[in-house]
Amino acid sequence: MNAASSSEGKRSVDTSAVRIGALIPLSRPGWVEAGRHLLSGLELGVCDINRAGGIIGRPLELLVRDTAADPQRAIAVVDELDSLGVAALAGEYHSVVARAVASRADSIGLPFLCSSAVLDALTDQPTNWVARLAPMQSYGWQVYADFLINAGHARIAVAVEPSAYWASGIRILRDYLGPRGGDVIELDMRTLSPVALCDELASIRTKTLLLLVGYPEPAISIVESVRRDSRLAGVTIGAPAGQPEFGGWTTQQQVAGTAIPFLRYLPERLGSLGVRVQAALRERLGEAPSFVAFEGYDTIAALAEAMRSHGTGRARIAESWSSIAVDGTRGIISFSRVTGTGVWQWARPPVQVVDRDPASPDSFRIRYAR
Repeated sequence: MNAASSSEGKRSVDTSAVRIGALIPLSRPGWVEAGRHLLSGLELGVCDINRAGGIIGRPLELLVRDTAADPQRAIAVVDELDSLGVAALAGEYHSVVARAVASRADSIGLPFLCSSAVLDALTDQPTNWVARLAPMQSYGWQVYADFLINAGHARIAVAVEPSAYWASGIRILRDYLGPRGGDVIELDMRTLSPVALCDELASIRTKTLLLLVGYPEPAISIVESVRRDSRLAGVTIGAPAGQPEFGGWTTQQQVAGTAIPFLRYLPERLGSLGVRVQAALRERLGEAPSFVAFEGYDTIAALAEAMRSHGTGRARIAESWSSIAVDGTRGIISFSRVTGTGVWQWARPPVQVVDRDPASPDSFRIRYAR
């Protein structure tokens, strides 16, 4: 081989970065704390992949964009990332935003692995371009409904704000609890103050209130009002969407924010990978990582496996969902077609109902698991 052909061979090896677009709520009204945890997981995943040699010698590069929980802004971000030549999209926490991202990604042929949003139907029609790690809302919230029934909670009041996500949650609870003797009473927080909500709860004499509202407000004000009201001393507050998961909840709520059961997508015990990643995430975050941080890490693990096995072309990544089986922090991740989602879905990620221990607000108690 002469010098020219040798030089030509070296130039043919592609060592450019494989770009992944990361969509994350990093400013209000997005849930910024969740976004910070999601970003930490994604970044740690990228670091680990690159330490191990990248994708067949090519490093991963994360292009991070803030969605601010705004679907229209997210669509514009998808178009920008498309123009920058990303191989795939990752992330998002808010369901209505993820749905907008999924629809746009499907229309332009850009793979999207959704990390954390749970709304059942991410797309109107089945698509091969979108996959998801988080459980379907109907699955997770049915687990929560099982917990309520087993704990003797049948007559449920829900403090609710308008949202496709909250409306879907109410339908799931009503459809699941109704045939089992349960009842769901909606209390519209557009017309009720936290104090007026307490009056309603005392009037209807329910012992269970679920928070289907935004965080930090009005969720924090509702909890404070209910906890202070002597008429409601026996009322159990629940938050299926997971508001108490993050450290900011205890910073603002202290003991008042404990004993509020919520959904968390972690196994009862982490395996060796999960334990290692947990320690690394804690160091990055300066606090215990939430399940959202693990979802971020697992997103990169699954995308890396797709690209190693099928290549970095967009169509090839979209073709890979059905054949992926990769060791994630919370179990073996694989995707299948699940009725009602329209996307490739990790069908059975771990689901727990947990709460914060009143005796130690930084510790969690597992109340129910599947």
